[in-house]
Amino acid sequence: MLVLLAFIIIFHITSAALLFIATIDNAWWVGEGFFADVWKVCVTFNDTNCTEIDEQFACEYYPTMQAVQATMILSTILCCMAFLIFLLQLFRLKQGERFVLTSIIQLMSCLCVMIAASIYTDRRQDIHNRNPAVYSYTAEGTFGYSFILAWVAFAFTFISGLMYLILRKRK
Repeated sequence: MLVLLAFIIIFHITSAALLFIATIDNAWWVGEGFFADVWKVCVTFNDTNCTEIDEQFACEYYPTMQAVQATMILSTILCCMAFLIFLLQLFRLKQGERFVLTSIIQLMSCLCVMIAASIYTDRRQDIHNRNPAVYSYTAEGTFGYSFILAWVAFAFTFISGLMYLILRKRK
């Protein structure tokens, strides 16, 4: 039983770490001489020149990037909250009860990261094409490891959400 508890805690901490890295790190779209994410675009030919994505960004697509930013932050916060609630429920639940509240919050985190990654997947081409000043060097790029980690975090949060739903408190 102790091994199962340790596995669940490590799995949840891994999910949170993946969400933090995917949200913070600057590698959603990468290529030779540049890297971009939901916060800024950096060109690294002679020296690193970064442009933040803010209100000066093309007006019609700035809300799209804000939606990706907000849902990634929300998914990270919800994942951390679910972990704290799990620890509280571990000591407060009666024997035989399920971790339903933890499961619901973790599944909401899963939903948020899925929304963020889906929006970025769908709108990336439009955002890059409509902002040639910022994304002029990014045409020949590929999805970076932060983007992939966001999708892996989606799978991890989904699995842990289901684990919490099935899990019952034992002695």
